[in-house]
Amino acid sequence: MTAYPRLFSPLTLAGLRLPNRVTMAPLFLGYARPSGEVSPLILKHYREMGASGAGLVVAENAAVAPEGLGSPFTLRVDDDRFLPGLSQLALAIKAGGALASLQLNHAGRFAWRDEPLAPSAVPVGGKTPRALSVQDIARIVQAFAQAAARVKKAGFDAVELHGGTGYLLAQFLSPRSNRRDDTHGGGLEARLRFPLEVIAAARAAVGPDFPIGYRYLADEWLPDGFSLAEARQAAPALARAGLAYLSVMGGTYESFFLPQRQEQEKHQGYMTGLAAAIKQVVDIPVITAGRIQEPAFAEDLIAQGQADLIGLARVLLADPQWPIKAQQGRAEQINPCLPACTLCTKSVMKGRAALCSQWSEQKRQEVQKAAAQA
Repeated sequence: MTAYPRLFSPLTLAGLRLPNRVTMAPLFLGYARPSGEVSPLILKHYREMGASGAGLVVAENAAVAPEGLGSPFTLRVDDDRFLPGLSQLALAIKAGGALASLQLNHAGRFAWRDEPLAPSAVPVGGKTPRALSVQDIARIVQAFAQAAARVKKAGFDAVELHGGTGYLLAQFLSPRSNRRDDTHGGGLEARLRFPLEVIAAARAAVGPDFPIGYRYLADEWLPDGFSLAEARQAAPALARAGLAYLSVMGGTYESFFLPQRQEQEKHQGYMTGLAAAIKQVVDIPVITAGRIQEPAFAEDLIAQGQADLIGLARVLLADPQWPIKAQQGRAEQINPCLPACTLCTKSVMKGRAALCSQWSEQKRQEVQKAAAQA
């Protein structure tokens, strides 16, 4: 018995049975080796996440192409040489009882390089990206497909496409970053073309029964950006393309650090309204996220039909026992992610390994030491 019967009820995602509705949402940590390979530190972290009690753990974004890395120390899945480490990662997650997924990404205009690639040459962060050619687009579509096949081969239970945070898939959807005048730009239908091509290619690569999820940017929170109104129009087309779920979020690197948004994210459930709005227009499961600290709050979201699953990222980093404590009726013992603390974000923005202020000093020192040895 549990105080949160809906939160800890099973759910089937495209044939994959989850034991409960708690998922670990992807959170970039900067724990990979400089080569993009899996490190001992990553294995240790995800072994802990796999034993957290969450039903599904979605490991942080892995680059599908060398020019698509968003930061140093990003996982890579663009070559078969990464398969041995990725197989170890899948096993580490599943050893604790969770199902394992890996998120695939191309950072586009936010890539860690002097001349990033993007749908259009729209300046950002002091750089002007090079607009992708038609040949570039076709190559990247296939890169996503080949990476998805590697995820399946490595032994993961599912794969997630990163269409959030303002990365490449989201950049094509956004009228702010996509100003093309060819078949991949213009109206919403044309801006949807690239994401739909990626989903179709990934589906062909992994077969009809392997679950493909999608991290969905439902609002850029910018006046001329992709809005919730357009997101609601686009979501049904994405769902019909054969996705197992939509994991809904808001904001990009151009809006995350605006004062009003930094204040907003201090509040519990600050992105849940986006997921609820998307859930109204699709018939596949929806994951909601956004500083969901309290199990009772998560239970109510599911009970009210605002989402089907709960995504925990920084909250689970702060307390990897959150799901276990919740299920055992020990919610008052959960160590919260402090709203005023940005240590994890500051660390990765400086190219360092993520740390959490809720950890013991010993654990922080151990992570720093392991990261230095990676």
